[in-house]
Amino acid sequence: MLVVKITIDNKLFIPNHILFIIKTFGILMLNLLPALLIAFSVSILTIKILLPLAPHIGLVDIPTARKKHNGAIPLIGGISIFTGVLIASTLFVDRSQILNLYLISSALIVFLGTLDDIYDLSVGSRIIFQGIVASIMVFGADIFISNLGSIAGGSPVDLGYFGIIFTILACLAAINAFNMVDGIDGLAGAMSIVTIGSIASLNLFAGQLDLIILPLVIVVAILPFFFYNVSRRNPRGKKIFMGDAGSMFMGLTVIWLLTLNTQGESASFRPVTALWIISIPLIDMIAIMIRRLIAGNSPFKADNGHLHHTLLQAGFSSRKALVTITLLSLSISIIGISLEMLKVPAWISLNLFIAVFIAYLIIISGYWKRQEALSCKTSNKTF
Repeated sequence: MLVVKITIDNKLFIPNHILFIIKTFGILMLNLLPALLIAFSVSILTIKILLPLAPHIGLVDIPTARKKHNGAIPLIGGISIFTGVLIASTLFVDRSQILNLYLISSALIVFLGTLDDIYDLSVGSRIIFQGIVASIMVFGADIFISNLGSIAGGSPVDLGYFGIIFTILACLAAINAFNMVDGIDGLAGAMSIVTIGSIASLNLFAGQLDLIILPLVIVVAILPFFFYNVSRRNPRGKKIFMGDAGSMFMGLTVIWLLTLNTQGESASFRPVTALWIISIPLIDMIAIMIRRLIAGNSPFKADNGHLHHTLLQAGFSSRKALVTITLLSLSISIIGISLEMLKVPAWISLNLFIAVFIAYLIIISGYWKRQEALSCKTSNKTF
């Protein structure tokens, strides 16, 4: 990657923080703009190439009782995002074993997601394959979560080799959390932009400018998909979905970046902060799994209990639900970033996050109970 260094003679006695912003802006514009343009352009080109091909290979989403949309929608968003990231990172990101293994594992997860989009694979086969991909990160790149920080208020919690198992489980959780949140137009893309954009922001605040290029490339590669998925200016018949290939790729990318940025001496932020910036996909997944288990169902059995379903049932339009959830996710991420920047003790940050989760669980559970009671009353009147 071309690196341009900018030096500013401070004869005007410009405040240091303003100098930092000027220098950072110059570095980002001169060094990252070509990579971002390539990621954006390749992503668009991939969409245009795959749009006419998708129906012929069965890579389309057919409307069902749960999937209410008009016509067969191409499931090519994930492939377009990955292609943009692959080309841009190959050309502009410094080569390393970690980057190579990230791209290999991403290619495998996109392949799995594409097969799932076409053939609707079983839950078991998906989990096994996801575990294999997670193992590439843990054993191949030797990246795993071993240090949870001072979340107990004393010395840092060191997981040791148990961190290997913990990381694989965290990888499975992240992949499926983003897969589950992909329920209305734009939501998985928006959650990915908020989370990965937050990681880039934390890299910037930590002065880790060498780490900022990959998350920014990923965010920019998502934008063309986002336009084709949600824009009202999109020509009729050109709508696309992210598909399981995309949502799984986003989940893998998020856990890879979070692990890379929270572990080791050069970590950009503390592990507890990761909870805040992945909050909505994580909280929504845990809440819905708890609900399914209480009802005696498989935690992976699809239903209409996710946050976006709840808002739709409450009368929100799909667009308003998207904006509401995105703003909520962004707000929680900003809180987490603020706690990190203010160096609030990790145990306080963790307890605040747990409080947010409990509040969410109480509110959403109350709504579920009211809906069930209303459904029972309706059924009784019918008979």
